Amino acid sequence: MAALARWCVRHRLVVVLLWLLALGGTSAAAAVAGSAYSNDYEASGTESGRATQLLSQNFAGLGGDSDTVVWHTDTSTVRAADVETAMSNALGQVAKLPGVSSVVSPYENAGAGQISADGRTAYATVTFDEQADDIPRGQAQAVVDTARDAAEHGPDGLQVELGGSAVALTESTSAHLSEVIGVVVAAVVLFLAFGSLAAAALPIATALVSVGTAYAGIVLLGHLMTVADFAPMLGMLVGLGVGIDYALFIVTRHRKGLKRGLPVAVAAERAVATTGRAVVFAGATVCIALLGMLILRLSFLNGVAIAASVTVLLTVAASVTLLPALLSRIGMRALSRRERRRLAEHGPEPELPTGLAARWAAFVERHPKLLGGLALAVITVLALPTLFLHLGTSDQGNNPRSTTTRQAYDLLADGFGPGVNGPLTLVTDVDGARDKLALTDLAGELRTTEGVAAVSPITYNADDSAAYMTVVPTSAPQSERTSELVDRLRTDVVPGTGLDAQVGGVTASYDDFAEVIVGKLPLFVGVVIGLGCLLLLLAFRSIGIPLKAAAMNVAAVAAAFGVVVAIFQWGWGSELLGLGAAGPIEPFLPVIMVSVLFGLSMDYQVFLVSRMYEEWLETGDNRRAVRVGLAETSRVINSAAVIMISVFLAFVLSGDRVIAMFGIALAAAVALDAFVLRTLLVPALMHLLGGANWWLPGWLDRRLPRLSIEPPECRAAADARIPGQRESLPEPFTKEPDVRHPAG
Repeated sequence: MAALARWCVRHRLVVVLLWLLALGGTSAAAAVAGSAYSNDYEASGTESGRATQLLSQNFAGLGGDSDTVVWHTDTSTVRAADVETAMSNALGQVAKLPGVSSVVSPYENAGAGQISADGRTAYATVTFDEQADDIPRGQAQAVVDTARDAAEHGPDGLQVELGGSAVALTESTSAHLSEVIGVVVAAVVLFLAFGSLAAAALPIATALVSVGTAYAGIVLLGHLMTVADFAPMLGMLVGLGVGIDYALFIVTRHRKGLKRGLPVAVAAERAVATTGRAVVFAGATVCIALLGMLILRLSFLNGVAIAASVTVLLTVAASVTLLPALLSRIGMRALSRRERRRLAEHGPEPELPTGLAARWAAFVERHPKLLGGLALAVITVLALPTLFLHLGTSDQGNNPRSTTTRQAYDLLADGFGPGVNGPLTLVTDVDGARDKLALTDLAGELRTTEGVAAVSPITYNADDSAAYMTVVPTSAPQSERTSELVDRLRTDVVPGTGLDAQVGGVTASYDDFAEVIVGKLPLFVGVVIGLGCLLLLLAFRSIGIPLKAAAMNVAAVAAAFGVVVAIFQWGWGSELLGLGAAGPIEPFLPVIMVSVLFGLSMDYQVFLVSRMYEEWLETGDNRRAVRVGLAETSRVINSAAVIMISVFLAFVLSGDRVIAMFGIALAAAVALDAFVLRTLLVPALMHLLGGANWWLPGWLDRRLPRLSIEPPECRAAADARIPGQRESLPEPFTKEPDVRHPAG
């Protein structure tokens, strides 16, 4: 690391130009290539996936996205002449728009059932040539504008709304406001922490360059593999948070070197050689946690994992290459004017932890049991809602009330029942008259099945080799009763017919996806935790440190999930935050959140314990190591946490429910991790365990490869001071020297 930093400092102009070239090159390539995102939630081998495949193969035109135009009137009925004329003209124009495959109007025989019983609500089905992922936003916007014109120029009291995946494209908002707010708050916190505008600007600049390069790279990645449309925003969210934090840790160490009288180049080199090691290690743990999603073998998650990992990788690379180059460029301006003046007048002075940080570290040392119990109680209470986690379809009924998709959803639910927003589809191959008779019997049985509101007529393809029918549930798509209906059809109703009918639809698809994920979740969590513990074992040569880290990370994840369940599933404040109505949690969110949260929670563990470990290697005094490590890192960890929380919460303003979930979950996890776990529970436990924190069997120590986070001189000092110390287990609760910090 020292050699890398030395090269970057000596060739700072080359390093800066290379990064700017990477940013400009990938951005230009992404602009030329365009995006190719795909939200393909289908898991291979599932019944809903087979149903979709059968429909696409046998029914031309059904493979495209199907959206709805809904209109409602309180002053007359939808059959009134002026209403029918206005809407028929609008639908005729919609049918002629590019990308529209067909329009089924309620004023035609094919759409006779698309008028509500009270005659005040009706809807038309608009089918596009392609699925929503492949529909240009302009085509969807043209449909919306044409249909809404009917309300503006039609009779008084006519309300026209549109729903569907393609229509939702027109409501997607830009994340630029979120980015700006997060960066501005981070800049303010950095300036308050450093007192230097130049020093505060460097972490921001480093993060923006690396995240910008990664964002463009994710756009290009979408042409090579399945990448979800929220992957760039997720990568940006994680990248800005960790990128600014990583740079903050290195700049803080660099400033300490300058205050000790080191030349600028030497201070930058040592900052990277010491804190830079922890940054690389922390980044590696985040990437490992993210790449753990690959073991699920789901193409949808593979793209998300690689996209986020690339972002973290680039932020780490920029922190240990671009940042030291910029630090050497600004010179002594990394210190505030007051700090530079004091250095010139008094010379280098030892920087001892004082003030609140030192007093808090001493307070934790005196009351470890009380504070540890309090922290554990807070985490337990916040984690309780996780027990009620419900994975399911969060649909357009959860959108904010002001959106046209939410209003269309509500109009359909009020006029036709909630199930019309998420009908199920039964599709099967047909072989002769016997199968046709079985289909007729199945349709009759479906109409009397509990939970079924309506069944459409059977539709055959051109050569009668396949057929499908639509089943409208009595409950909403996201309701658990609809999921129960799917299970009932698959296990009780369909098997008795002798047909190989496949049950598909929105609810069936999400249920299948959730089942696949939940089935593989234990393996996924085990692998992520195991690899993380292995890395910590190699780095800190201790059994206790990895075990405590795993427990703390699981606690942070559980508490963050509890917050998400309370806000999004129970609806505690979701409408006030502009996040729409309460609803279930998307099936893919637990996996992605576990990956990201587990990786991020490792960061503070690494930065906190690495400083404790460094002190332990130098002194062999556990109480002093914990106290000094907490006192010296708590301020910078808290500053980093405030920055990361601000960045994450800013993304709640993106208007995207999924990204808002990520933002709130990550912000909650970081807040709990930094202010409860790492500054309360972890040091309290380490004080209670004493020297046992650092115990490792001698036979294992000799066989494990070396993965050093601490500076080489600390390892050399430890080897000279306590040769063979790890051969036996120290008494964990023996009385250690009461070496109290002067500030304590």
